[in-house]
Amino acid sequence: MRQKGRLKTWNSDKAFGFISPNGNASKDVFVHKSALQNKNQTPKVGDIITFNLSSDDRGRQCAANATFSGEKLKLKQPNNRNNLSIYLAAMFIVFLVYDYVTKQVTNSLLVYYLLINLVTFLIYWLDKAKAQRGSWRISESSLHMFSLIGGWAGAAFAQQVLSHKSKKRAFRVSYWFTVVVHTSAFIWLLANKPELLHQMF
Repeated sequence: MRQKGRLKTWNSDKAFGFISPNGNASKDVFVHKSALQNKNQTPKVGDIITFNLSSDDRGRQCAANATFSGEKLKLKQPNNRNNLSIYLAAMFIVFLVYDYVTKQVTNSLLVYYLLINLVTFLIYWLDKAKAQRGSWRISESSLHMFSLIGGWAGAAFAQQVLSHKSKKRAFRVSYWFTVVVHTSAFIWLLANKPELLHQMF
């Protein structure tokens, strides 16, 4: 549901301010210039702004899809670029199951991958829940560690299904690095040192 309010403060240097919502809302809403659809108009104290109530990565309340009075909201088309990670994750799971059926990987290795990906998905879910409550977060290095040791497919599903850690560029770059490192090592071991994989699992 769209809300409306008056811009109470605006910091031009840092490009953010606070909206005082209409009605009985007691808490001002944070708004960054990036949330405004019209990037050409400079916000001024007193401007009437219509917005959707959202939250940032830390679970803090903020405005999204904000428009100035008289402007129409332009809905953005869904961006499916990140679906690549979902497709690769699904392909990897299918590849793993196929290798298990053809006895190229052991039962314990298959169980390990299923468990580590389930645990990684749950870790992402827990981190998002913590963000929404404003409590102590799970570090990004810990999330990347779970991807690096095999949970990258579960991380891919979590990022897209839970809409968590799917937009921050620096995090995504590090995530893809863990995917490349892990899958490269796994494929090389499977092709050249399968006995080592069997010893490990």
